[in-house]
Amino acid sequence: MTRKYPIGLQSFREIREGGFLYIDKTELIYDLVNSGKYYFLSRPRRFGKSLLVDTIEELFSGSKKLFDGLWIENHWNWEKKNPVIHISFSDIGVNTMGLIPAIYNALEIAAGKLNISLTAQSYDQQFRELIGKASLKGQVVILMDEYDKPIIDYLDDLPKANEHREIMGNFYSVLKGADAHIRFLLITGVSRFSKVSIFSDLNNLEDITVGRQFNNLLGITQQELEANFKEELATYPAELSVDPQKLLVAIKERYNGYSWGGRETLYNPFSLLNFMKQREFRNFWFATGSPTFLVKGIRAKGEYDFERVSSNENKLSQFDPANMLSVPLLFQTGYLTIKSYDQTTRNYTLGYPNLEVKDSLLDNLLSAYRGVFPNTSSEETGDLLLSILGGDIAGIIKALNAVISSIPYDHWRADTESIFHIITLLTFQKIGVDVQTEVHSSKGRCDILVQTDRYIYVMELKRDGTAQEALDQILDLAYLGPYASDRRRKIAIGISFSSENREVADYLSQEVA
Repeated sequence: MTRKYPIGLQSFREIREGGFLYIDKTELIYDLVNSGKYYFLSRPRRFGKSLLVDTIEELFSGSKKLFDGLWIENHWNWEKKNPVIHISFSDIGVNTMGLIPAIYNALEIAAGKLNISLTAQSYDQQFRELIGKASLKGQVVILMDEYDKPIIDYLDDLPKANEHREIMGNFYSVLKGADAHIRFLLITGVSRFSKVSIFSDLNNLEDITVGRQFNNLLGITQQELEANFKEELATYPAELSVDPQKLLVAIKERYNGYSWGGRETLYNPFSLLNFMKQREFRNFWFATGSPTFLVKGIRAKGEYDFERVSSNENKLSQFDPANMLSVPLLFQTGYLTIKSYDQTTRNYTLGYPNLEVKDSLLDNLLSAYRGVFPNTSSEETGDLLLSILGGDIAGIIKALNAVISSIPYDHWRADTESIFHIITLLTFQKIGVDVQTEVHSSKGRCDILVQTDRYIYVMELKRDGTAQEALDQILDLAYLGPYASDRRRKIAIGISFSSENREVADYLSQEVA
């Protein structure tokens, strides 16, 4: 029998009744609902937030049969049920009706499920009324999914985004006075708006986005992968003509790597499930949503290098439509993840979670700097890796020329040397080699350092200068000096770019002993 993978499914009932694969998260859910009351959780899109919310609704509604065979089956009081108010702001009709009418409609639907009639005139007072009347049936469970969708959908229209933020602030302000009526509250979304801007009255809202306790609440751990996909891991190696251990490593490198401060890293469930179904490595998650505003915003700031960046938790929680900071935005949307935490400085080091995200985002950034976004740069960079691995200097230059010379004339702005530097660095990062920029030696710092198993390349880039000048700088300042004892072949490459012709005007190379 073919296994059924719940790709894109957000209904716990549909998954369980339809015989789809479900990775049991109910022990963590039990800990969540019994260790606190007011929660906020941010996770990237396609990471299972909506399924989590729906599962909690079924739990408090007493749908015991759906939980047969799961951990929580024998750990929950199924006789006790709670009224649930569940609103998902991703599908209430904001774009077609407007936010306030959409809220009215969502409240009416929620009230109808509980057989409650609402009479209040304003949307915030209707919410208050709904909570009060629902509490007559027992303490209320309130689940707000994708709370930020009415705002992040309008990031290109700041007046509308700010208007929606104020409306949402008024809506959530009702919750502060409803404490006695509430059994459990969970608000989920992608962004982490500061409490001052939206949740100003909810000073008891616990943000569980970062931290060890609930790091594994969403996503799939390595242990869960190996326990739930035994059949695939046993049969796919022969089918794909690869060693079983190498297949496991390849899956991990491409789809694992997410962490929000826990000991374990996580797989993106959407990508992993798609791989298991389609049995091929592709960038599944990135293909589901083009981050246009994100890429354009980064390009406008002139930022490009996110291999290893440092930030603190306060910065990572910032999300201001009027002043979008690249690192917090990349972290919240899943393009960067926590790699390590320094308890002394209380700073996080962040980087790309895996090859899927790294390859896709770098391709988009490179295309943005080349002025061809949303088109890709994959065709232009395809031959570069083979040239780098093989020590083919002419091939390297030819590949760089393919990237730069294909930039549309009307997008060309080579007024500084940095545009060549950025495009060259992004090109090498995209093909997955070990590349660093501005690497210091005792006498200076080189523009580009690329290392492979057999070669160490140091490149110096000049705009409208000479290749000899660039090569002399590498040799005179001994940029390759720190690698003198390294057995790999060491090659210095001086490159002169022509800002007028949009190409490598000249290059010289020399192997250094």
